[in-house]
Amino acid sequence: MLDSGRYGYHSAMAFPQASTPVPAAAAYAAIRMTPRQLGSVVWAWLGDWRRVFMFGAMACVMVLSSTTYDRANRDAIARQIYLTTWRILPWFTLLAGVFSLLLIRVVLVTALHYGLGKIALELVVKVLVLEVIPLFAALYVATRNALSGNAEVNGIFIPRDLDVLGGAETDRIRDELVPRVIAYGFSVLTMVVVSGLVTLLMAYLSVYGFSRWGLPQFERTVGQAFDGIETLAFGLKLLLYSLAVAVIPIAAGLNNALANAGRASRLAPGAARVLMSLFVIECLSLAVRFL
Repeated sequence: MLDSGRYGYHSAMAFPQASTPVPAAAAYAAIRMTPRQLGSVVWAWLGDWRRVFMFGAMACVMVLSSTTYDRANRDAIARQIYLTTWRILPWFTLLAGVFSLLLIRVVLVTALHYGLGKIALELVVKVLVLEVIPLFAALYVATRNALSGNAEVNGIFIPRDLDVLGGAETDRIRDELVPRVIAYGFSVLTMVVVSGLVTLLMAYLSVYGFSRWGLPQFERTVGQAFDGIETLAFGLKLLLYSLAVAVIPIAAGLNNALANAGRASRLAPGAARVLMSLFVIECLSLAVRFL
């Protein structure tokens, strides 16, 4: 009979025991929280969102201020716009064209299959151009620029009390962070407009081909989709998309620099908040339009 002590193992450990998965362990720990601990977590969560709104308000004021656009800041803004928009615009246009063409074919084939060919083009405009493509463009900018480009933001130290900043700290926000906010917001608007135009072009070619006889009907359909209320709601949604993508990752990066100093994070700061914010904005838009 083998001597377990001699050969360096114990009978109870002869077979490896399954370890508790990390998500399950986190959920179990959350269930076992005391009310005081749960209150601390909720208070910290509200404090982080308060910091996001404070930074967003401060950034909006600085964007509208003429002192932000001195020569050095104009150069910084132009450089950020080039990095976040113009450098990736050709590849994004190609990606948007392929993505929209696939979705248009799906919508058209489905509509014809169920005898809805007369409203197939209207479905393409209202569903894809007004809802799906803007969300796709905002997610692309968020993942490509805002969430992946915050390594530099993590090294910027800003006190937690944004309402009691000094002059040097305010200047640092204006010089280092506001150009990013402007560039990310501009990138969202540009990508949404470009992807929308590409989708309209693909929709026309898919329905009418290269002939010109369908232009009057196509213009009438697009005009009915973009009436006064729809245009106002669409513009408001784009503004909220731009603010969410431009403000939340930077504010979360500042929080991460303070709360998680010296610790690496697998998830980019603000990723969950940006995705949740875009989802909430889209749900509110759909609720206002269809309820």
